[in-house]
Amino acid sequence: MTMRVGLGYDIHPLAKNRRLILGGIEIPHHKGLAGHSDADALIHAVCDALLGALGEGDIGSRFPSNDPSFKNIASVVLLEDVQKLVTTKGYSLLNVDTVIVAQAPRLGPHLPAIKARLAAVLGVDQQRVNVKVKSGEGIDGIGREEAIAAHAVCLLAAVPSSPATP
Repeated sequence: MTMRVGLGYDIHPLAKNRRLILGGIEIPHHKGLAGHSDADALIHAVCDALLGALGEGDIGSRFPSNDPSFKNIASVVLLEDVQKLVTTKGYSLLNVDTVIVAQAPRLGPHLPAIKARLAAVLGVDQQRVNVKVKSGEGIDGIGREEAIAAHAVCLLAAVPSSPATP
């Protein structure tokens, strides 16, 4: 069986007058993530992990920030596109493991909803998705509540009898 691992990372600055979206879920907070799209750092990291496992570059090359069609787009739409690519290439997602790094807001209460949303968009059972959160421990831009980052790693497997190539 052919398996492929992908690693993703993203970071966005926090800004006033923006909604905070993580994992496709709106989180109540006085600041949101700034970016060309809705700036969902978690979904961007998952997209990068999936694209990396496929050898298909990164989110910036697939959905460039200079393309006006992606302005303010919901990152869930981008993840849906990447998930279709995974299937088209003959792979299935075995699991995805993620970490959100944020000093504020407290994300623990939102993790079940984020996990459920990611699993639904990816078309997998929730047991195949893990979402963790770490604080910035008061260090660097994340610790000073200037940004939120996310990391993701995924494992894909070739679907039996598919045209997927190693």
